[in-house]
Amino acid sequence: MKIIHTSDWHLGQKFLYNDRGEEHQLALDWLLDTIHRREVDGLIVAGDIFDIGNPPNYARRMYYRFLTQLIQTSCRHIVITGGNHDSPAMLNAPRELLQALNIHVLGSATENLADELVEWRDEQGGLEAVIAAVPFLRDRDLHFSVAGENGMERVERLKQGIRQHYHDLGQLIEARYPGVEVPVVATGHLYATGAQASGAQDNIYIGNKENIAAKDFPKVFDYVALGHIHRPQAVGGLEHVRYSGSLIPLSFSETKDEKSVYLLEFEGKALKQLEAIALPTFRRLKTIQGPLEKVEEALRRFGSKEREGLAPWVEAIVETGRLIPRLDQRLHELTADMHLELLKIRILRQQQAQQQKPDTPELGELDEMEVFRMKCLSYGSPPEEMEELARSFLELRHWMEDREEGEHA
Repeated sequence: MKIIHTSDWHLGQKFLYNDRGEEHQLALDWLLDTIHRREVDGLIVAGDIFDIGNPPNYARRMYYRFLTQLIQTSCRHIVITGGNHDSPAMLNAPRELLQALNIHVLGSATENLADELVEWRDEQGGLEAVIAAVPFLRDRDLHFSVAGENGMERVERLKQGIRQHYHDLGQLIEARYPGVEVPVVATGHLYATGAQASGAQDNIYIGNKENIAAKDFPKVFDYVALGHIHRPQAVGGLEHVRYSGSLIPLSFSETKDEKSVYLLEFEGKALKQLEAIALPTFRRLKTIQGPLEKVEEALRRFGSKEREGLAPWVEAIVETGRLIPRLDQRLHELTADMHLELLKIRILRQQQAQQQKPDTPELGELDEMEVFRMKCLSYGSPPEEMEELARSFLELRHWMEDREEGEHA
C-alpha cells in the first residue's frame, strides 16, 4: 500500500496582505499529478488545511475541487484532520457527504474515542489499514481544571492529557484488531519534543515545547503523521515519527526549507520505503540583508536573473545607523522593472545587526497568540504571569468558538 503524508496547506493565507491562491493551486495540481503518477492508494492530511477558521471562498473551492479530482485517481482512501488554524465546524459540515466518497474528515475530537478510528478496506471488504485520525486536541478535549493548581501544574496536566489520548487509542486498536497485519497509522497536530521549526512557530499548547516525545507514541503505530511544524523532519531520532512540513513556504523564515511530501510504501505492517518527494518552487521568497549599498547591489544581481513563473517576493533589510530619506521610494524605483515584487523593507539599526536581533515584526507575520503576548508585555504584565494569561486567552477563544459553532449548528 502506498500512502502520501502531507499537512499545513494553509489555503487562503495572506502573505503581508497578498493572496497565495496561485501558488496553492500550483501546489495542489502538483500533488494531484504526483498521486496519479506514483499510483498512490491513500492520502493523509495532518491538519491546517486552511489558514483561518473562516477561509475565503476561493480557498474553499480549491479544497473541494481537489477532493473531487482525487476521485479520478488511484487514491481510494483520504483522511483529513483539523489543525489549530482550522474551524472544526467548517471542516465537519460536509462530513457525511464526503464520507460517502470515502473521504474521512475529523475536524475535532469527540466524546467517543472510537470516532477517531478509520478503517481502510478494499473492494472486497478486506482490511487494508487502520488510521488513528487524531485532530488538533483543544484544551476542552484534554483539560479539566483542578482547584488550586498553578500554571505549571496545568501545563503538565495538559501534556499528560495528550499522552493519555494516544495511549488510550493504542489500547483501543490492540483490543479491536488483535494481531492485525496491516499498517496502523496515527496522525497528530502538535509540537513534539525535538522538532525544529523554521521560524516563530510557537507551542500551540503553551508552556515549553515538550508536549509529547516521539517515544511516547504507542508502539502499535507503524507510522505517525504529524502536522504543525512547517519543516519536514523525523522527530526524536525515530524515522517513523515525522512532520511532512507545508506545501509552500509560508514566511520569509522558511526560504531555505525544501518543501516535500512523504510517500510511504507498506508491505503488510512493514514500512518498506519512505521517500521525501520535493515540491518545485512555485514562487521564490528571498531575504536580502546588509548595508544599503550591498542591498542595492544584491537586488540588481537578483533581479537581473531570468526566471519563469511567478515573480519572486523579496524582503529587504537595510542595516544602518542613520536616517535614510525616502528609502522605500528609492528601493521601489530600483526594482520597478525587475521580475520581482519588493514586499517588505525594514531598517535594522547597526547595534541590532551586530546582535542579530531583528526589528519588531509586522502584524501580518504574527499569529494571534504572538500579538496577545506582545500586547500583554507592552502593558507591563510580568513575564512570570504570561503562562496564566495565555491560558485564559485560549480558554476564552475556545469558548467563543464553541458558541459560534452552536449558533451555526
